[in-house]
Amino acid sequence: MPSTIIPGMRYRDAHAAIDWLERVFGFRRHLVVPGENNTIVHAQLAYGEGMVMLSSITDSPASSIMAQPDEVGGRETQSPYILVSDADAVYARAKAAGAKIVIEIKSPEYGGRAFSCADPEGHVWHVGTYDPWAEQG
Repeated sequence: MPSTIIPGMRYRDAHAAIDWLERVFGFRRHLVVPGENNTIVHAQLAYGEGMVMLSSITDSPASSIMAQPDEVGGRETQSPYILVSDADAVYARAKAAGAKIVIEIKSPEYGGRAFSCADPEGHVWHVGTYDPWAEQG
C-alpha cells in the first residue's frame, strides 16, 4: 500500500526544487500542475511507495501558517526521512549538488547509515538506510 502520510512543502522556485529532488534523491514526477507566472500550483513527487507534495510560494491561505527556513533562522519544525539503499552514494550526490550537510554521514547505534542535508532553499532532509518497518534484531 502506498504511504498514507504525505509531507507538503513550499518553495520559492518550485521548478528548481523538483529538478534538484529528482537529481539528488531520485524522486520522480507523478503530477505537476503549472500555474500563472511560472509557478507550480501543485506537484506530487513519488519515491518508492512514498510521496511528497509541493507547490510554489504564492499569496494563499498556506502563507499565513507556513514559514520558509530562511524566515525562521534556517530552522525547520518538520523534515522528511528518505529510506535509501546506499546512503554514501546519495550523500555524494547531495554534496555535489550543493546541499548543505547539517549532520555528517554516520552509522547510528540503532542501525543503518545516515546523514541530513539542507536543499538549496534550506529544507532539511534526513537520508538513511535504517528501515523502521524492518524487524530489528
